[in-house]
Amino acid sequence: MSRRCDLTGKGVLSGHKVSHSNHKTKRRFLPNLCNVTLESETLKRTIRLRVTANALKSVDHRGGLDAFLKKAHDEELSPRALDFKRLIAKAAAEAADAAA
Repeated sequence: MSRRCDLTGKGVLSGHKVSHSNHKTKRRFLPNLCNVTLESETLKRTIRLRVTANALKSVDHRGGLDAFLKKAHDEELSPRALDFKRLIAKAAAEAADAAA
């Protein structure tokens, strides 16, 4: 399992640990990943994803998982999240057709 956020695509970064004597050694900066269950209003079900704490704030700010996935770029989403984005778009289109 890769250390990559399913929604934002944020992953591991590398850099230096710098000591007091300015000695540099390699280190990894890991993303703050959380296993969360988010609810989709369009699909009327819950979705389990592995996202960063920052992505959770973004989902909340945009008004939920459906709104976040609508606005997100396809290339930064994981394959699972991209499948959910397509399902949500399809369900929204069907709901719009049924209402018309």
